Amino acid sequence: MKTMMTSLSTPLTGAKMTEWTVIHIDEPMLSFGFNQQTEHPKDGLFLYGPPASNQNPARMDVGVIGTPNGIRRYEAWIKTLSSTIAAPATGREENKTMWPGFEATFGVPWPTKPFTTITIDGDLLSRRIRIEDRHQGIFRAVDVYGDALRKYLREQEARPQFWFAVLPEEVFRYGRPKSVIPREQREPATGPIGRKAAKSILSKGSMFVEEMEAAALYEYELNFHNQLKARLLDTGQVLQVVRETTLTPDEFEEGTRRSLQDPASIAWNLATTSFYKAGGRPWRVADVREGVCYVGLVFKHIENAKGRDNACCGAQMFLNSGEGVVFKGAVGPWFSEADNSFHLSRVKARELMGMVISSYEEMHGQPPAELFIHGKTWFEKEEWEGFQSTVPPQTRLVGIRIRRQNEVKLFRYGSRPVLRGTAILASERRAYLWTTGFTPRLNTYPGRELPNPITVDIVNGEADIRQVLQDLMALTKLNFNNAGFSDGLPVTLRFADLTGEILTAGPTNVAAPLPFRFYI
Repeated sequence: MKTMMTSLSTPLTGAKMTEWTVIHIDEPMLSFGFNQQTEHPKDGLFLYGPPASNQNPARMDVGVIGTPNGIRRYEAWIKTLSSTIAAPATGREENKTMWPGFEATFGVPWPTKPFTTITIDGDLLSRRIRIEDRHQGIFRAVDVYGDALRKYLREQEARPQFWFAVLPEEVFRYGRPKSVIPREQREPATGPIGRKAAKSILSKGSMFVEEMEAAALYEYELNFHNQLKARLLDTGQVLQVVRETTLTPDEFEEGTRRSLQDPASIAWNLATTSFYKAGGRPWRVADVREGVCYVGLVFKHIENAKGRDNACCGAQMFLNSGEGVVFKGAVGPWFSEADNSFHLSRVKARELMGMVISSYEEMHGQPPAELFIHGKTWFEKEEWEGFQSTVPPQTRLVGIRIRRQNEVKLFRYGSRPVLRGTAILASERRAYLWTTGFTPRLNTYPGRELPNPITVDIVNGEADIRQVLQDLMALTKLNFNNAGFSDGLPVTLRFADLTGEILTAGPTNVAAPLPFRFYI
């Protein structure tokens, strides 16, 4: 790894003086086509296409669930996606890339006609999303999509690679936690019990099965998107939830039109995540370190917790190839209000890491040579011992704490901020890494305020801090949810909140590990 070295001295915590070293981590290269390399995903896909692999789909076989209008808008968007879209004349420099067409980019066709369609009743959906009891309204609206998909799966053997669930704008508008239905548009609640009775039944139980079933819907989050994905995980079907206004924004009146990215950027981002959800790999990190596994810990605080069980835990495992798997752990007293942090018990830490090791061995036939656990807090002694107890002796286990912070500022002469990849080595176990900053390939800094670094601490195990930083830079370029240049957080933590929300969108039962594409 090439580095730019500068030295400076400054006091750390306490009276001891320590020399800080400023270095620069080279921009990680990505691999495309037949091992051709570029820095930017759009450059590589434009010039070479995705890495050659027999895992890539031969064509995009996509199922669509929506109203008749939603299905029509999907087909209109796919027709647009098949041809070129000009880059925007104005706007951010990093977005000024034309869209060359789907087959020209990914090397496979995306037929305008869906693999299969499931037509839902728009009037029924509209009435249900407007039910005045918001728990009933969102739950029953999700039923419209969920029941239709399950009926198809029962009656048909043919399966698409994944599904586009196309949402009318009113479903998005009224399917959020704080959404309010105008009084004159509200539909009366139809459930046999209300929220207060349901909370009592859920906490104390009931002798009647009917009451327990009626109360169950109040365990689900008031979020249509998260609830839809969570409730359909058991079907084994991957979903891409998209709003009608994203597909055909020009069809909507000025007052209801959303502020969207330009059409070329929407095509790049939505096509990239779709190719990934169809089983393909849009790109890989060029300099892959064999046998290395990265695990991001996922926690979600449960607001209406029962007893001491106040949080759900999970883990996201990633490889440099872009493969990702999500593991759902157990609900327990993992959240501490004293220091606003999450920690597992020794037993649950062992169980969770055991699932990670087993999954890696199934994929590669042997345990990883190195396993890095990324978290936002320190690991407690019992928690770390739980991780260690299930990791084979030949695997080097390292715990890394990664936090966003704004305490340390770094300035450079001139009008441009620090380069992305700049790092301050405060010690052999601590560094500050600027994952955002001025990016030469973009000729800009894609931000508005002075970029802040992430704080990186090696809190358990032994590792070279420079190698850790280099790995983190590479992991900021594995977000297949869009075709952007990079992210501000490594993918191990980038989607932790979203994954946690889906894990806890319904009853928190332990679920089987699923590929990451089920959650984004």
